[in-house]
Amino acid sequence: MRVLLLALLTVVALSGCSRFIEYNGPEVTRIEVFKNERIMMLFHNDEVLETYEIELGFAPEGHKFEYGDGRTPEGEYFIDRRNPNSDFYLSIGISYPNEEDIARAREAGVNPGGDIFIHGTPRPFRNIDDWTVGCIAVTNREMRQIYAMVGNGTRIIIHP
Repeated sequence: MRVLLLALLTVVALSGCSRFIEYNGPEVTRIEVFKNERIMMLFHNDEVLETYEIELGFAPEGHKFEYGDGRTPEGEYFIDRRNPNSDFYLSIGISYPNEEDIARAREAGVNPGGDIFIHGTPRPFRNIDDWTVGCIAVTNREMRQIYAMVGNGTRIIIHP
């Protein structure tokens, strides 16, 4: 009996530590990022569901142009992939570069870069300095919520 009780307590304790949570609320129909304000909002149609403080690429001013520039892209994209094994806790991918980004980079003879994500952070979240290589970072707790709420195909609009 004692072993069974200990096993049950262990299962309950470990289930509370899971990175994955369930979300049963309204569908997230779009994400809007306001780089200058360091804010990201999740919407269901015109209703704001959640608002988060964010950290950006290490050189966030302007639209991402080439690999390694440290900028976070601007424009309209969509969520196109999920990574439950991210080095940055959990992550969801943004469809950068799109055809326009690729054409602009090709014309300039540069690599447009890629692998832009919304992700958690391996360090304390401070919202005072930008450190990613162009991604959008939130706290790990917030990333658990975002990962549960946002599906592939969700539109994301990134404003200056």
